[in-house]
Amino acid sequence: MAFNLAIFKTRALTAIVFAVVMLLGLLGNGWSFTILFTTIHFGCWYEFIKLLKKIHQRRFAYFLPFGLIYITLPILTMIDMGFYLLPNEKGNINPVHYIYILPCSIVFSIWINDTMAYIIGSFIGKTPLSSISPKKTWEGTIGGALLCVLVIGYVILPLVYNNSALYKTYFLNPVHWFVIAAICAVFGTLGDLLESKLKRKASVKDSGSLMPGHGGFLDRFDSLLIATPFVWLYVYFFMR
Repeated sequence: MAFNLAIFKTRALTAIVFAVVMLLGLLGNGWSFTILFTTIHFGCWYEFIKLLKKIHQRRFAYFLPFGLIYITLPILTMIDMGFYLLPNEKGNINPVHYIYILPCSIVFSIWINDTMAYIIGSFIGKTPLSSISPKKTWEGTIGGALLCVLVIGYVILPLVYNNSALYKTYFLNPVHWFVIAAICAVFGTLGDLLESKLKRKASVKDSGSLMPGHGGFLDRFDSLLIATPFVWLYVYFFMR
């Protein structure tokens, strides 16, 4: 996949606007956080139903229960983590208002993985990852995943550790953030492939046209939808 500067500029500009909106929702307050993911939820459902109509025509309603697992469940687990205060080593809830650290870690991990996979795949990618998405390569996928884990583990996390009030909390154990980044990289890629499969069956290039260069809601949040429940399971069983 050759690197296209014009496409990259369009994607980058759209990504900046998208990032600002996401950060305002993630870091604003409880209302902005809930409104953000409620909007994402219904936007994804709207595009999902359009895809199902193209794929199954009159029988699309039979496949709607899949949407509850594919879209609604991940959004609910994301909102749950957004309002989940993890205990520290002594079992006490940290008084610092840092309830969005888990959602932010998921979003940042997916952004880094997607961006690095695209750049690395554009320059050195030669081996197709899957026939479902021919533009994805093993080189880009592996490189994106490795850089995702390294950036989250060695760059972003130390910035948080500078906050002395959070430094000793159990949930800031570095191992957790390496694992969460790895989960997002692996299952995020699977989410991308799943959505690509749906689009191929519907014979469409993008699920929507909300964001130039990025497509619609499902195009932008396909990775998040699959990765989030697995991060939630990790948090529930290993970070409580």
